Amino acid sequence: MPTAEPKVSVIIPCYKVEEYLPKCIASLIGQTLDSYELIFINDGSPDHSIDILKEWQSRYPDRIVIIDKKNEGVWKARLDGIHAAQGSYIAFLDSDDSAEPDFLEKLYDAAESSSADIAVCGFSRIDVASGKTLSRELCDKRSPFSIAKDPGRLIELNGALWNKLFRSHILKSVEDIETTPTVLEDLLFHWLAYLNTDGTVTFVPESLVNYSIHAGSAIQTIKPQLIQPTYEAFKEVKERYAAYNAPKGKQEALDAAAFLHLGISFNYRLAASPDCDLKATIQMCTEFLNKNFPTWHDSPYINGQYARTHGKTFKRLLAVSRFYKLGLLPAFLSAYNAAITHFGIDIKW
Repeated sequence: MPTAEPKVSVIIPCYKVEEYLPKCIASLIGQTLDSYELIFINDGSPDHSIDILKEWQSRYPDRIVIIDKKNEGVWKARLDGIHAAQGSYIAFLDSDDSAEPDFLEKLYDAAESSSADIAVCGFSRIDVASGKTLSRELCDKRSPFSIAKDPGRLIELNGALWNKLFRSHILKSVEDIETTPTVLEDLLFHWLAYLNTDGTVTFVPESLVNYSIHAGSAIQTIKPQLIQPTYEAFKEVKERYAAYNAPKGKQEALDAAAFLHLGISFNYRLAASPDCDLKATIQMCTEFLNKNFPTWHDSPYINGQYARTHGKTFKRLLAVSRFYKLGLLPAFLSAYNAAITHFGIDIKW
């Protein structure tokens, strides 16, 4: 077993990843940080993932922890990993991705030097089939910010867990929700975690994670039957904010994030399904947002003044919100998809 109280615990859920798992493990075993543990959760995987994990653990028993459990999905797997984590900080990696050797060291040093509760690094999206780098994101310099003073900047953070380092107590204080999400689960987990901190977020503007894009990626296969469970999970998170009397600015930031990820990203993925009536789906989304996230429409974080002072992320958000409010989202999404196809890159909003 790893030594007690490592600097960082890394949580890696595993399910049907035997093809990619050895590369993931190797990238984590080779980290330059001097004190960390790796917690792999075999989530009832029916392939040989558990055998691969046990073989690596036999070579690195002081580094690797294995949780072997029945399949309950990535949400529950991460909660199990968080419960077991011994580190002062917690990081994540998807089991089909890989990390640069200084991934943990640079995030840890950034958090410690800034007294930050969350450290965020850049990443690269890699097409598995071709090996091509589709994009590099969050690699531009960004100033640290206080969640208490400017909660709107939480919106500029990407929705994935795997390029972030959190102080352990923040994640260990997350209370589960009844509806276990299967879509946008990383994003919702973030917003549950944000309830537990008003501290500093800092950035490492370097690509330290290689995120794999392949045909089986869950975000590529959203079906209309997932709409209601996803809405219900978002609603539960919103209710948690109200129950805990979260500051007004943080609740408004959550409303704006709900618009971005449900109104734009979720609808974009749904539009790819032949079973989706996009016009009706957008109408349903608008009604849901108006009822449960009402400040999205006149958000203090989706307006010209905030966009001018906070940069390109918010300028893009403002632009796409105007298309949405004018009823032009289907045309926008069509043009957006054509641009991605034509240029061969994934332009993120």
